Amino acid sequence: MRWPLCSGLDQSRAASAQRLRFLPVLVSLAVLSIAVSAAAAQSQRAKKAKRPRSLDQGITWQRDPATGELRAVAGGASPGASAGSAAPGLHPMQVLTQMVPVTCIVSTPDGTAVPGLRREDFRVFDDGAEQPIAYFDASTAPASVALVIDASPSVLRDSEEMRRAADALIDSLAPLDQAAVVDFSAHTYLQLPFSDAREQIRRAVARVDVRALLGDTGGSNIYQSVYLAARELFPGRTGRKAILLLTDGQDSGLGLSFDPASAAPQPGRANDRLTFDDVARKLAAEDIQIFAVSTENRPKVMTPEWLAAHEGTTLVTPAARALGIPPYTLYVAELVRRTGGQLYFLREAQTMADTFRKIAEKVRAEYSLGFYPAPGTGTPGARGGWHSLRVEVVDQPGVRASHRASYYVPTTP
Repeated sequence: MRWPLCSGLDQSRAASAQRLRFLPVLVSLAVLSIAVSAAAAQSQRAKKAKRPRSLDQGITWQRDPATGELRAVAGGASPGASAGSAAPGLHPMQVLTQMVPVTCIVSTPDGTAVPGLRREDFRVFDDGAEQPIAYFDASTAPASVALVIDASPSVLRDSEEMRRAADALIDSLAPLDQAAVVDFSAHTYLQLPFSDAREQIRRAVARVDVRALLGDTGGSNIYQSVYLAARELFPGRTGRKAILLLTDGQDSGLGLSFDPASAAPQPGRANDRLTFDDVARKLAAEDIQIFAVSTENRPKVMTPEWLAAHEGTTLVTPAARALGIPPYTLYVAELVRRTGGQLYFLREAQTMADTFRKIAEKVRAEYSLGFYPAPGTGTPGARGGWHSLRVEVVDQPGVRASHRASYYVPTTP
C-alpha cells in the first residue's frame, strides 16, 4: 500500500533534482540578459556622447554699421539677439559703470609664476594714465579652461601627440577647475561643455579624431573656432578664463598675410565677415587668455626674450617676412600677445607633462585686477574704441606681468 506513495515521492525528488540541474542555466541566462541590457544602455549613452554639436551651424555674421562690431547671429535671430549679446538696440559693455577686468600673470625670467603679491604691488595704466585699482583678487578660485584642438588634415601627423598633450593638461588641472573640449577643421564642434569630471573630459579628448573629419572639407578655420568657443562657452563665467589652442596655425578662413590690413575689414570685400581683429576684440571683451601650443618649429628670431621685448607693440608688420617668421605662426603669436597668454612649441617640450604643468600653474596663479575707465573728453563714459593696457609690478626686480594688451569700449551710436 505504501509503494505508490514512495513512487510518488521518488518522482517528486527526481523532478526537483531536474529543476536544480537547470537552475544554473536559468541564472546564467538572467545574468546574460541583464548584461546585454546594460551594454545596450551604455552603447546608447556612448552614441549620444559621440555626437558633437556644430557651433557654426546656422550662424551668420552681422556687423553693426554704427560701431563696427561684428556679431555671430544664430539663424533667424535679429542682430541683437545673439548669444552673449545685449537686447536688441543695446550694446554690451555699457561705458558708464562697466568695470574693466584685467587678468594678469606675473612670472620670473625663467617662466616661474610669482604668487603672494598684494594690491599695492600693482599699478594699472589705461592709455598711459594710471587708474585706481577698484578690484583685486589673488585667490585660487577655480579656472575655466577650454581646449580648442585642431583636427584638420594638416595636423594628421601630430594628432596623437596633440591628444597626449591635452591629456597632460587635464592631469595638471586643480580638482575644482573646469574644462571644455572643442575641435575643428572646416567646422567647429563642441565635444564637451565645461565640466569638472575628469573622465568625461578625457573621453571628449579621445573623441577628437582627424580621420573622422577628413570629409569636413573647406579648409581649417582656426580663428573662427576660437571666436565661436569664446561666444558659446564663456559668457557669464567669472574668475580665471583661458583657451588652450593646439594647432599648426595654418588658417584658411581669414586670408591673413604679412600686410596688417588683412587682419581688419577690407574695402571691396564683404563687410559681414569675420576678421582677426574681431576675434581679438571678442577675447578682450570676455577677458580670455590664449595659451597656444604650435605644432610647427619655433622661428629662430622668436625667442621668449624677443616676444617679451615686443609685448607692447604688434608683431604683424611687413618686416616680419624678412625675419623668417611664417605668417601662420606670426598671427598665433599676435593673438597670444593681445590676450596676455603664452606661446609654446610642441616639439620643444622635453616632457609634455612639464609644459602643461607650467600652463596650469600659471592659470592658477593669475591675479585679477579691475578698474573703472576714466570718462572721455566731453562724454559721460569712457572713450569708445580700443584702449591700451599696461600693468606694472613695483619693487619686484626682474619679474614680468603678462596681460591682455588692450580692451574695447563699444561706441554708442
